[in-house]
Amino acid sequence: MAFALCVITTSVNIQGPLYAVYAHNDGYGVLATTIAFSFYVLGVIPVLLAFGGLSDRIGRRKVILISLALSVAATALMLFYPYTRALAVARFILGVGTALMAATATAYMIELLGSSDTMRATAWVTASTTIGFGLGPVLTTVSLMFYETDQPASFFLLLASGLLAMFLLYQLPETAPKRTNLPTSMLRLPYFNREVIWYGSGILICWATTGLVLSVIPSVLATHGLAKYAGISSMLAISCGLIVQPIARKLDPQVSSKLGLLILLPAYALLAWGTLNANLPVILLAAFLASTSCYGFVYLGGMLGVAKSAGNEQARASAGYFLMAYIGFSVPVIFTGLIVDRYGAATAFYAFGVFSLVGVIVLFASQPILRIGCRSNANLHSVS
Repeated sequence: MAFALCVITTSVNIQGPLYAVYAHNDGYGVLATTIAFSFYVLGVIPVLLAFGGLSDRIGRRKVILISLALSVAATALMLFYPYTRALAVARFILGVGTALMAATATAYMIELLGSSDTMRATAWVTASTTIGFGLGPVLTTVSLMFYETDQPASFFLLLASGLLAMFLLYQLPETAPKRTNLPTSMLRLPYFNREVIWYGSGILICWATTGLVLSVIPSVLATHGLAKYAGISSMLAISCGLIVQPIARKLDPQVSSKLGLLILLPAYALLAWGTLNANLPVILLAAFLASTSCYGFVYLGGMLGVAKSAGNEQARASAGYFLMAYIGFSVPVIFTGLIVDRYGAATAFYAFGVFSLVGVIVLFASQPILRIGCRSNANLHSVS
């Protein structure tokens, strides 16, 4: 199961180091690449909005198998048609597949390991997806170091891994409980409570920063002749969060999330300064710090906090959490790309910094409301 999740998330960013190449092939600029990148969210959001509970209907294993198949199809498309136009289609397909995985993975892992081991199941999901999200651009960067092409060996490796993952996943049992009281419609909206909204808002800010690193910064680096390091910065911005996840698991979910948000602000300041001044060591340091924040403390803390508060609505609550995450992954990034093209990178980075700062302040100010909600929920559970 963890291998399947890693393959799915690896496919999401495996094209990252080639964005500048795709744009050059079509003669497009930063905004076009950013919009194509964000087609991913056009696939994610409708699925999370309407099909968050699909695995309750057709089964957990079947949904993950569909997600794997879509990941393989999108990678094959970019392998044979390396253009920005195809990137938009591939990102949309990847968005649908990742949304299906995101809404299902935690529930499936909890049921495979036992419902009493929520923390261990959540740790497996966050670790495997964190590795995958960062592994894709690294594999492509390494491939390009040996041979520069728009059909890198990393794509062929992912196709083979996807087929292997499908075979292995098929051996796992189906765990979705048969429910007779579900609505007849396949459409089921995400589940939101105070905790899902608060943790979701935190990951929204964090994944907006990650989206900036993955889509806008590679093009800015290319203007300074540093395009070949885009994959390394992308990897550092994602997978290094795995290093601090053991620490995050020992913390209360709210404490973990707040610590991550505090790390994010100086990390972004360094990232913006390093990018504008073409200072590669500072960019890599900032990407590492952002990863510890976004994919270490905030991602794991949020996943665990949502899982603890969701009760029997694990799949729909996960859908709600990732819905907010992917709104952050797209909307602020599109506007930042637009500002880069019209007003320059410096103005865009300043505007994004203000967005991040205001968001963090609002989250910390809303902490007492979350505590009241937690106490109310605890009282309700004790009465029942």
